[in-house]
Amino acid sequence: MGLEAVEVGWLSILPPIIAIVLALITKEVFSSLLAGIVSGMIIYSLKTSQDITVAVRYVFDMMSAQISSHSYMILFLALLGSVVVVVTKAGGSRAYGQWATTKLKSPLSAKLATMILGIVIFIDDYFNCLTVGTVMRPITDKYKIAREKLAYIIDATAAPICIIAPISSWAVAVSSEIEGASGLNVFVKTIPYNLYAMLTIIMVLVICLTNFDFGPMKKAVEEAKNKSFDDEEKEDENTNIKLPNKGKVFDLIIPILALIIGSIVGMAYVGGFFSEGVPFTEAIGADSTAGLTLGAFAALMTAFVLYIPRKLMSFKEFMEGTTEGVKYMVSAIMILVFAWTLSGVCKEMLSTGPFVSSIVTNSKISFAILPAIIFVVAAFLSFSMGTAWGTFGILIPIVVPICKADGGDPYLVISLAATLAGSVYGDHCSPISDTTILSSTGARCEHIRHVETQIPYATLVAVICFIGYLIGGITLNPWITLVASMIILLAALSVINMVQKKNKKS
Repeated sequence: MGLEAVEVGWLSILPPIIAIVLALITKEVFSSLLAGIVSGMIIYSLKTSQDITVAVRYVFDMMSAQISSHSYMILFLALLGSVVVVVTKAGGSRAYGQWATTKLKSPLSAKLATMILGIVIFIDDYFNCLTVGTVMRPITDKYKIAREKLAYIIDATAAPICIIAPISSWAVAVSSEIEGASGLNVFVKTIPYNLYAMLTIIMVLVICLTNFDFGPMKKAVEEAKNKSFDDEEKEDENTNIKLPNKGKVFDLIIPILALIIGSIVGMAYVGGFFSEGVPFTEAIGADSTAGLTLGAFAALMTAFVLYIPRKLMSFKEFMEGTTEGVKYMVSAIMILVFAWTLSGVCKEMLSTGPFVSSIVTNSKISFAILPAIIFVVAAFLSFSMGTAWGTFGILIPIVVPICKADGGDPYLVISLAATLAGSVYGDHCSPISDTTILSSTGARCEHIRHVETQIPYATLVAVICFIGYLIGGITLNPWITLVASMIILLAALSVINMVQKKNKKS
């Protein structure tokens, strides 16, 4: 943009504060981010003694610059959306469900299959929620598994899986917020520190393998044993999400494998591994979004070759699916554009990073407790706004410069992981979160029932995460932190189980 950064003191943190406060009040992320952007532009215009109307032009200049610098990321999300819709229309998900019906002979196998499918569909949380719910609900109904339990398994294997999958819409969104070409490498380093995602997966596995439940979920599970799902099934017929009754299981698996393999090869190619002999680990981090875009395109072309000759869909249907997929991602792309723009205003115009870093350095706050504090802040903000993406879009540009202050660099990875973990926990529990709503929709579970039965499970994990980040802040060892947190979680579940058994006897 050609604009020089200015120092405006406390006013430099006003734009993100405005965005946060408005998000908490309005529960709407787009207008909140836009208000933060505009306020930053007004501050810059006043500081540089320019006409305040110039701020309007600066808003669009900054947006244009951010879209240009993140163009590959936008292309990747658009192509990924197309892959999601085309695969769904081809019927691969339905084929999996039909296959599962013949193989799953017990409630245990039905729950485990639901969890596994949720893990397999890691590329996008929206795709995950609707597909897993629609495919598995008839099977879990057959074994009288509570729809609240189904909704929890779906929700707990959507965002928590996506946030630790290096090839997903979430990974690219996060890495795009981290300055430098190594954004994806930093994201990968956060995975073992992402305690909420890791512990949630363990929690789901325990819930699936045992008949252990507590809180409102326990009551829901008991009620489901004596419930007839036939009437509810009839009520769902007019509103149920229809998946085509065609396709094979490999119509779901092969495009996902093409996405994974194509992305890895694409990142290596763009980074010079094949042409310039750059070491593989360096090559895949050189320009990750460009490589991921090639991977998404490879997956889309694989789907084309797989579906069209077999007449799973016509050429026209395929192209309609690709355009629907782009529309499917518009909301996510707009959140990112607004978040990038606010970040650009703070970093490139108002010197927010250096100011916040100086405050933290001078306040003598111990960096050891910083990850735990960040986790709580991110969780509160995400729960209030109902969006993990909007939360880390606001917080990452603040967290990074704090950790770049004197002595804070070793805490960068764990602090970023705490930001992501808190964002996912808040999103997981929030009744206004898209993924929470889609999980209850996919499971055909009353939305508020899903929220109230899920919160005790998610909050137990979150409490353990807070303790884990205190441990991590002291040890700065991801594996010690993760193992200690796992032990504490399993111990907590054992204590709850013993208390329930004791109460039942008395």
